[in-house]
Amino acid sequence: MPETTTTRTERDTMGEMQVPAEAYYGASTQRAVLNFPISGLRMPRRFVRALGLIKQAAAQVNRELGKLPPDLAAAIADAAGEVAEGKLDAQFVVDVFQTGSATIT
Repeated sequence: MPETTTTRTERDTMGEMQVPAEAYYGASTQRAVLNFPISGLRMPRRFVRALGLIKQAAAQVNRELGKLPPDLAAAIADAAGEVAEGKLDAQFVVDVFQTGSATIT
């Protein structure tokens, strides 16, 4: 993400965090960016694409199973499609070498 001076306040279980105003992510991701700048490397494009395709398929299947309302499933599938297409790559800001179970990714 480009440097910004405009932020918003987000909260997670660890408290408040200032996040770039234009970011789609929240406090936990911003905290990981600040606390673990290990290599400067980001997730490979192929990996991010695969995540998008999996989320898109999951939204469609859960709609078909009646587990998600059609409008919510469509919104999730559309956003996941944008991830798969690379339109949201700038939102994947956490170092490829990260702590824990990679839930921030």
